[in-house]
Amino acid sequence: MDALFGRVAEASRRPQLYGEGGIPDSFEGRFESLTLHALLVLRRLRELPPPASDLAQELVDACFAYLELGFRNGGISDVAVPKHMKKIGQMFYGRVQAYEAALVAPGTQMLAEALGRNACAPEGAAALAAHIRVAQGYLAQMDLDAILSREDLFPTLGGQDFSGQEASHV
Repeated sequence: MDALFGRVAEASRRPQLYGEGGIPDSFEGRFESLTLHALLVLRRLRELPPPASDLAQELVDACFAYLELGFRNGGISDVAVPKHMKKIGQMFYGRVQAYEAALVAPGTQMLAEALGRNACAPEGAAALAAHIRVAQGYLAQMDLDAILSREDLFPTLGGQDFSGQEASHV
């Protein structure tokens, strides 16, 4: 699970997301990007047969452990960490709910609107929504073994896969 979470976190920190995708390069922006990427993997794990659903919970746990460590490393006192984690939990599950509804809707308009409200500048929302749709299609082709072993869980922003070839996973 640590390796899977590491790949999700790494993908969520790609510089293109913070440039072309309009996600602010801040703690909040990194949280939004991590939430988006984790949600995409969580959705795919829920679609797969057991034991994928157990791994989905482990991924959520890894995300929250990572965020808690970030607070502690950022100088938040031990007494204040639970308060911050409660707020992060509410934000995470609020985003999941908003993005879930947008991800089942056709096209990218509803997704772009949700992203523009939460994750990015409105001018980057269309590009980010298109990227999320490509990533959703990319993950949809993977089985559990692929999710656990592939280094390239996500295409880069702009629809290019890791080999530089145009992604045809939409």
